Amino acid sequence: MPQDAYTLRHVTGELDRLFTGGKISRINQPEKDWLSLLIYTARGTVKLDICLSAKYCRISAGEKRETPNPKVAPNFCMLLRKHLQNAQITAISQVGFERVICFDFKCFSEFESTDMRLYLEIMGKYSNAVLTKDGIIVGALKVASLENNARRITLCGAKYALPEKQDKVSPFDLPALERLFDAPHGDAAKLIADNVAGIARVTAEDMVLCYGEGISAKEVFAYVSDEDISPCITYSDGQPLDFCARSATADKKSYPTLLEAQAAYYDFCVGKRLFEDAKRKLTSALSSAVKKAEKRLGQIETRLAECEQTEEIRLKGELITSNIYAIQRGDKSFEAVNYYDENAGKIKIELDARLTPAQNAQKYYKKYAKLKRTAESCGQQKEEVTALLSYLASIRSSIDSAEDMPDLTGISEELVALSILPAPDRKNAKKGKDAPLPFRRYECGGFTVLCGRNNVQNDRLLKCLSESDIWLHVKSYHSSHAAIVCEGRQPTDEAIKFAAEVCAYYSEARQSDKVAVDYTQRKFVRKPSGANAGFVNYTQYKTILVSPSAHTEARNDNE
Repeated sequence: MPQDAYTLRHVTGELDRLFTGGKISRINQPEKDWLSLLIYTARGTVKLDICLSAKYCRISAGEKRETPNPKVAPNFCMLLRKHLQNAQITAISQVGFERVICFDFKCFSEFESTDMRLYLEIMGKYSNAVLTKDGIIVGALKVASLENNARRITLCGAKYALPEKQDKVSPFDLPALERLFDAPHGDAAKLIADNVAGIARVTAEDMVLCYGEGISAKEVFAYVSDEDISPCITYSDGQPLDFCARSATADKKSYPTLLEAQAAYYDFCVGKRLFEDAKRKLTSALSSAVKKAEKRLGQIETRLAECEQTEEIRLKGELITSNIYAIQRGDKSFEAVNYYDENAGKIKIELDARLTPAQNAQKYYKKYAKLKRTAESCGQQKEEVTALLSYLASIRSSIDSAEDMPDLTGISEELVALSILPAPDRKNAKKGKDAPLPFRRYECGGFTVLCGRNNVQNDRLLKCLSESDIWLHVKSYHSSHAAIVCEGRQPTDEAIKFAAEVCAYYSEARQSDKVAVDYTQRKFVRKPSGANAGFVNYTQYKTILVSPSAHTEARNDNE
């Protein structure tokens, strides 16, 4: 949701208590609308994230995500470094009851110390950061001038003006609130959100949930004025819905501070967005590769269709040779008896009048040899392209079943190996970044069940198993490989059914009611030399029919 002034009021209070007195250590701008400040505080070094994007605008501390900084810092980042590097935060406050938070700094240089203020306007698509000195703009993240028909000027040297206030009632003006509620009205939440300043629809709905549809002006005033909050994240269908300073809903998770609730919520939101973007990127690249392969397959099949007349060309060459006495140079065609035909039918053969009969025969023989070589080559190419399309289909299955970023890591490596994606720049890669990702891991009746996330992990899973462990794969569909670690024991029917359900869930047949899953001992599974990742042959197997089920994964950092 767009953060309203009510929520920002409590965020500001926590920011003030956490950062006032802190010293700016580092300033970065990883993205065009995202600032990152590293601040030394009494509690240690804390990272302050300032996001000014339309969808996720916020000021938060404690978010876990790391984003690489550009090689060349943007202009606004350089401006902040020039003025705020090593500056001390003297105060953090909310401007009135608006969605504007200002950071006051004591800035030090070799010759003097000055006071500066950074205004952070958390206003959806109109969000901005403006640095001022004595009320004059020094610089802004998003510059606007009269030439762009802007309502407010944010050019360097102009006087800073707050965003224009909305024509709404202040929640701290009790007489005005009472006049508002005295007038006839219907939906109380809509009345509050539309007419009370700084209150978003979500907050208004929570007020009504607390006090009922007959909520009064005094109750609105009490809700906004109450400093006692209960930070939480609300949930819907098991997914985070929003973070709140307080909420009357039952489906929620509480946090010690609003900043922690906000950080956890946006870690989920941003992580989900990054995952969807990465998944979309892989899907797009894979789709292009599939189209390219299908186009190549079509061209090969067209050439193979042209080669279907190979034997007919050879026959014509033989008939010319056997009837060479009856052909004269300059003939454009002749008819010969086809001695391969049971009915001894005649066949008409076109000739090149410029060539001798023997040269015409050689021409047909050469064309026959060429078509034969083409057919052999195209047949081999067709097998290769068909195998590639099957492999790409298995990668698509892995992408479709991916649920988080680790699931996509191995898939990216596969596409890089196929030259579908460019190789990543590993110059600045952190140590331990390439450590193998853990398999999906489950426990059932004392047995450990493992499941690969992609083709790369499927290969690695096969290598990790002992000869007596049970290996599983969905019959006739692309799927992740699953395994039961037996440790010399005989697996129970319950464990086999459990592993088969997991294997079926992470397959192309996930939406089916019943799925056939093959299972056998690891010693009967072989990977052909030079085969694509995830491709194996297996024998001595049995088949079980199960319903796909994700089951609850037993998370463990160590495999």
